[in-house]
Amino acid sequence: MIFIKNILYFNTNISFIISQKKEMVLKIFLLFILIVTIMNAIELKPWTKKIEQLSEEERYVLLHKGTERPFFGKYTNEKADGTYVCKICQTPLYRSKDKFNSYSGWPSFDDAIDGAVKKVPDADGRRIEIVCATCEAHLGHIFLGEGFTPKNTRHCVNSISLDFIKQNEAILKEYKKAYFAGGCFWGVEYYLQKLDGVKEVNSGFMGGHTKNPTYHDVVYSKTGHLETVEVLYDSSKITYEELAKIFFEIHDPTQINGQGPDIGEQYLSAVFIKNEDEKKTVQKLIAILEKNGYKIATKILPQQEFYKAEEYHQNYYDKKGSKPYCHNYTKRF
Repeated sequence: MIFIKNILYFNTNISFIISQKKEMVLKIFLLFILIVTIMNAIELKPWTKKIEQLSEEERYVLLHKGTERPFFGKYTNEKADGTYVCKICQTPLYRSKDKFNSYSGWPSFDDAIDGAVKKVPDADGRRIEIVCATCEAHLGHIFLGEGFTPKNTRHCVNSISLDFIKQNEAILKEYKKAYFAGGCFWGVEYYLQKLDGVKEVNSGFMGGHTKNPTYHDVVYSKTGHLETVEVLYDSSKITYEELAKIFFEIHDPTQINGQGPDIGEQYLSAVFIKNEDEKKTVQKLIAILEKNGYKIATKILPQQEFYKAEEYHQNYYDKKGSKPYCHNYTKRF
């Protein structure tokens, strides 16, 4: 009887060891995939070389969220007309007309260029950090209710995070953001990112109640989010109306339960608008389509927080070297 127990004990231990080794191999494999994914993502960024050229002080502020000494910054007392751009990716961030003297020792602005700056909770748990919305370089912090200007807002920015382009040195681009949901975000992204005037398209999620959702959450849980693309565009080259028109022509705005073979709430058609002008533009386009015989299912929804999807979803078809399976261009206007 003891012999049988020993054999059972030995077999149990062997099974446990084999199980542990399999789990370790799986963890190593997943870690390898993660490292490769991150390295590929870094390589895809057009500003990778710029990061390599940063000085130690610039890296300290821009990458490691440090703060330069007050009153020593290059642009603290700059009064010339122009635009302040991100040191790393050169995205326009602030206009000189929104700059004011707060006597704090750092450049202060009461407004940013639309969509250029992103607010995130600071690691200290008290303040709100501001970063470049394009490359996420650290800029500084935002403070409210101080009463310096009628906007009651102060973007406190490190000079070292910025470059300054004087008004007579270049024609400055005005980038804006638009949000569209038209089924699988891979296909919508594929067509919109090829338009002249579109700088960047990000695939992600919007419209739900779950914070920081993963792709798995949206597909398999009731998060309320739609697969959505964020379009960064140069308004001097392409208008919001032109973007919206193309959106209605690259997916089927009459389908009520999804898009093509993709059926489900996350694949519904919608335009997320941030102001009355965008709302009127979309309503006008829908009225034209309905007059032409289309029964439009596209919803007009208020813009909410946008959550960028995992890196492997970005530029999906270009990376894969193929074309969308449920999106194509159909002239409707």
